[in-house]
Amino acid sequence: MSCIITPSLFDFSLPNALFLPLVGIIAAIFLRKTLSPSFKMSVGPIHTSGPCHLAPTAGRDFAKALEASGKHIACIYGSQTGTAEDLALTLAKECKSRFGESSLVADPDNYDFDTLDEIPKDKVLIFVVATHGEGEPTENAADFMEFLNEPSFSSGATTLDNLHYIIFALGNRTYEHFCAVGRQLDAKLTALGAKRLGALGEGDADKSTEEDYLAWKAGMFQALRQHLALEEGRAVDQPDFEIDELPNADISSVYLGELSRGALLPSSELSGPKNPHLAPLLSSRELYAAGERNCVFAEFGIKNSGMHYEAGDHLGIWPMNPNEEVERLISVLGFDQRRHAVIDMVPLDPALAKVPFPTPTTMDAIFRHYLDINATVSRQTCAALARWAPEESEARRRLVRWGSDKGAFHTEVAQHHLKLSELIMYANNEGVPSQRAPWSIPFDRLVSLVPRLQPRYYSISSSPRLFPDSIHVTAVVLKYSRESLGRTAHTTSETFVYGTTTNYLLGLTSKVEMEAPQQLRSTKDTAEARLPTYNMAGPRDKYLGGDGLFRVPIHVRKSTFRLPTSPTVPVIMVGPGTGVAPFRGFIQDRVALARAVKKTEGPKALKAWGDILLYFGCRAPDIDYLYSDEWQEYAKELDGKFKVYTAFSRVLGKDKVYVQQLLSGHREMVRKAIVDDGGYVYICGDAKGMAKSVEDVLRNIVGDGQDGEAELQLLKKKKRLQLDVW
Repeated sequence: MSCIITPSLFDFSLPNALFLPLVGIIAAIFLRKTLSPSFKMSVGPIHTSGPCHLAPTAGRDFAKALEASGKHIACIYGSQTGTAEDLALTLAKECKSRFGESSLVADPDNYDFDTLDEIPKDKVLIFVVATHGEGEPTENAADFMEFLNEPSFSSGATTLDNLHYIIFALGNRTYEHFCAVGRQLDAKLTALGAKRLGALGEGDADKSTEEDYLAWKAGMFQALRQHLALEEGRAVDQPDFEIDELPNADISSVYLGELSRGALLPSSELSGPKNPHLAPLLSSRELYAAGERNCVFAEFGIKNSGMHYEAGDHLGIWPMNPNEEVERLISVLGFDQRRHAVIDMVPLDPALAKVPFPTPTTMDAIFRHYLDINATVSRQTCAALARWAPEESEARRRLVRWGSDKGAFHTEVAQHHLKLSELIMYANNEGVPSQRAPWSIPFDRLVSLVPRLQPRYYSISSSPRLFPDSIHVTAVVLKYSRESLGRTAHTTSETFVYGTTTNYLLGLTSKVEMEAPQQLRSTKDTAEARLPTYNMAGPRDKYLGGDGLFRVPIHVRKSTFRLPTSPTVPVIMVGPGTGVAPFRGFIQDRVALARAVKKTEGPKALKAWGDILLYFGCRAPDIDYLYSDEWQEYAKELDGKFKVYTAFSRVLGKDKVYVQQLLSGHREMVRKAIVDDGGYVYICGDAKGMAKSVEDVLRNIVGDGQDGEAELQLLKKKKRLQLDVW
């Protein structure tokens, strides 16, 4: 194998590589600076993760910060999970690549906007905002949106006639409040006299936010170019990061999968999204009695952690990538021999790029813990990779087609859920050995293309009033055969698709229950499948404690999904499948309260309590009836106030029944509980099908046979109808 050293990367020729079309790409990253043959480098500064955007130089005054930056464009993001933030960075980078124009990328939580009226006309604000919960702004954009409700500008101005802006809103059409925050922001700015450039962009996560963005951006960039008199083609291609190898690094200061500085070094920092708690897995078990599917119950210990939760909150679980995918990608990229080398990364322009993981770190840690290499690749990734494929090669032609042809990408890549390693192999004729020209992909671009490995959120299925020292989750495991969906797998790809976090939990359950080998239940589709495996001991074996318990990084995300404070108010809960998870916590809340009041008020203390009705649906009582034994015990403790109504959809010889049918059949009881007795209704589960069907039934019930849309909206406004759907 020969290599040619360039200032920013290695180019490798590939005479004998079996599915190694990109051998040597990763090694390229270590030559961002000129290296000696012995690869000796001085140890650079340690850079930890976190926002690396341009720090404000004018305090919290946004207008002064923008002016001090010397930039004409600001990309402001309202982001809950990181998607909007990533898209804001993408927009900023494209402004640079198209026009040579740098942007200020800003978290609105870091600024005050009472000088928004002072933004000159030759500046443009680009807002990328997600809608969270029931039409609410994300946490980091909440104060900004609240300010715009009753703006008070420091100059005394009452309008924003000077302001020009662009909006791309993120949402999901399966939810009622699709892109609500983006639309509200547009309306508020327009009402204040600000002028929007181009159309209001809206990305639908239920279909493809990426496709919506790609369809919208051409018109937006044209409007931006005209307003700022920008010229295309001025940009100079530049790397995102400077990357150094640190051969003499102190390994105790190297991040090997730790998610925060508090996890690497002794710290008193409280747990949270930026510092997850490494919680012991106290217990874990399979909940489904039969069938090809799996559903995991997991109990995490939080004693002395400083963590607090309420029934209805969500638990963020930080997964790791499976061994099989890590090994395949490292092999495809030719990094087998350098996977444990220590590297440091520094953004060359903090306004356009931030290191998406803590550094210094290693390639193994990057692929195992920090980048979502298990995700389906995007169309923009295909287009970007085409640039570095050998000229006139079939790989380049394929990547160009996938990047430019929406239909080809959908049928050949997206439908097969191809991951990065599979895409590279498929583009390169599925890895068949042959003489090929070298590929040349800068590693910093690869890091920018692959999304960060983010926590996955699950409705908490316990109450702190019964379980103050632990948090429970109930998660159905995502795994399905590509062929079962009518999609023939490429020879480079696995036969099955596995959800990242739920299979990690299932793997832990298998370890806890000492089940080996890890074979899926035998069915037509899954008999030949085997579960992914994981490095469950974690970095430095920290995930395996001295007590013999496995540990998992977690944090709590607060929710507004809450029971009424008074137990005299009737409660109706609709939660088929794992949608029942938060209601287990709700019922435990009521059980704890019942035990307390019976002690002080006697055995008849619950007489005035309202009914607690649970509508639960599953396939069959002997397959996936979750927590059936518990319901019986809780019903006794609640003196019959708690009732469960079940809908079974796959009982041999019987008609299919769903929860919305049960509700409709109980219309008089349901109407009395809601309309006459002021009851609350909760829906949890599938947003696209079940939740919409249940709302249709409720609309008819509260409208007394007529269209009850107004009544339904009033219930939502008063928080008497709440949804936790996905």
